[in-house]
Amino acid sequence: LAGRAWGKTRTASEWIREQVYAGARHIALVGAKAGDVRDVMVEGKSGILSVFPAHQRPRFEPSKRTIRFHTGAVAKLYYSTEPEDLRGPEHDCAWVDEPAKFVAVGSLNETWDNLVMGLRGGEFPRVVATTTPLPLTLLRELLKDSTVAVSRGTTYDNSGNLPAGFYREIISKYEGTRLGDQELLGEILDIEGALFKPEWVRRSPADRAPLPARTVVAVDPAIST
Repeated sequence: LAGRAWGKTRTASEWIREQVYAGARHIALVGAKAGDVRDVMVEGKSGILSVFPAHQRPRFEPSKRTIRFHTGAVAKLYYSTEPEDLRGPEHDCAWVDEPAKFVAVGSLNETWDNLVMGLRGGEFPRVVATTTPLPLTLLRELLKDSTVAVSRGTTYDNSGNLPAGFYREIISKYEGTRLGDQELLGEILDIEGALFKPEWVRRSPADRAPLPARTVVAVDPAIST
């Protein structure tokens, strides 16, 4: 879970490279749409093809939706718009990019369920998911799962590698806003209509007073409001 421009794509591409070196043979690459997988996960500036040295550069076969690695490992491309394609194939590991986008273009739950049911290859099958989060039930359930390791990051973490103009404009526009909490800080926001909202209790960066050891709140909301 990380903000925009934190480096999620590069991190996952490097993770896939590690899995290939470690002996993974069957890999699933899952994105929202065909263009997302091809242009970002595979051929993008931080995609899989970019992280291997020249003498080990994988061979991408777009017509077959396949990447072939120097070790003999094979990665298949899947899309949330076609979740049934994941029904049947077995994989050692998988990378799911921006699952929060699946809801708008395809099927999140069906894609995820079909993927994890096929993660039964190798000795330690697992999946890495990279996303700027939305308040989706699946993401909330994963955060509660003790077998899930959660890594977090913000746009600020990668400021040294971002153009000054981009960093200045984006931060000045969204910092301190609800959308900024999601897109810059990578936080899962409260559901619309919640009784309490983060902006009501957000502490000013200049307010460094220690938090109370205990806070008790009693609420008696009027049904009419």
